[in-house]
Amino acid sequence: MKKALLLLNCILLTIGKCGGPLIMRLYFTKGGKRVWLSSWLETGGWPIMFIPIIINYIHRRAKDGSASTSTKLFFMKPRLFIASAVIGILTGADDYLYAYGVARLPVSTSTLIGSTQLVFTAGFAYLLVKQKFTSYSINAVVLLSVGAGVLALHTSSDRPNGESNKEYYLGFFMTLLAAVLYGFILPLVELTYKKAKQAISYTLVMEIQMVMCFFATAFCTVGMLFNNDFKVIPREAREYELGEAKYYVVLVFSALFWQGFFLGANGVIFCASSLFSGILMAVLLPVIETLAVVFYHEKFKAEKGVTLVLSLWGFVSYFYGEIKHSKKRSQTQSQAQQTDMTQKTEMTQIGTP
Repeated sequence: MKKALLLLNCILLTIGKCGGPLIMRLYFTKGGKRVWLSSWLETGGWPIMFIPIIINYIHRRAKDGSASTSTKLFFMKPRLFIASAVIGILTGADDYLYAYGVARLPVSTSTLIGSTQLVFTAGFAYLLVKQKFTSYSINAVVLLSVGAGVLALHTSSDRPNGESNKEYYLGFFMTLLAAVLYGFILPLVELTYKKAKQAISYTLVMEIQMVMCFFATAFCTVGMLFNNDFKVIPREAREYELGEAKYYVVLVFSALFWQGFFLGANGVIFCASSLFSGILMAVLLPVIETLAVVFYHEKFKAEKGVTLVLSLWGFVSYFYGEIKHSKKRSQTQSQAQQTDMTQKTEMTQIGTP
């Protein structure tokens, strides 16, 4: 069951991670200008989580008996609710940082910068959940850092027309800050699972996801109110290049894609680890790069190629190290089991007259 859940959440994360940035960029390239609205859409689809939660509740109630009153709709306790709320507020801040970067940068550039998230995820995973490092994971961190540095030195090569250096560099650093913050959030979610003081099921993961997204949306709603985004939406829809109807379609699909991404990310953490979740996001880099070039005809110059090669080299290094470490761990466990069985056999023989 856990392997099936892992596969399902990997699929959700993949669809959300590839579709979310592309449709967000579509909003900005066709006339959208509201950064707070875009950040709001990243978690604004949280009510959709009621559907699987209620379906699960109906299934459990039917299993327990229709007359049963002990079946709970929600499992979350106050301690876990508070932790999820805090993470949600941090997620709201990260949503704004990321949306600001996507508004100023091509998808290919923002994605490459975002790949540095793996570095920060690994670092915070070591600090928060005692994730162990190997020479291969350290090599991956170094390669990703160098790749981001190469890209930073050539940021002006793909600056959108009419955008100033100040706006472009600000978009670059806001995206980098978003990578740092989300690199912290992923291990924090894993730590929350471990310190919850209650059994974590996938139903509870969905509840955590809903609470996190609710508070992230509330955070962005405050920003929208101060920025008068709600008043501007009807006018922006009328002036949208693709038409008013398609404007709202873009908003709805943006919310759906990002909700799938967040559920997938939190689900992968539940089934595996925060580091694996970060690695999976990083592996999707070439896919997003290709889609950005195909759909938006973005420039793909030499520095992006160098960064992509360094990133892929880092990912391969990390996976090779994980496979090697996994084999070594299996061998150690097998040897330990054999030793234990031998000792038990010897004790049995000694005790036999």
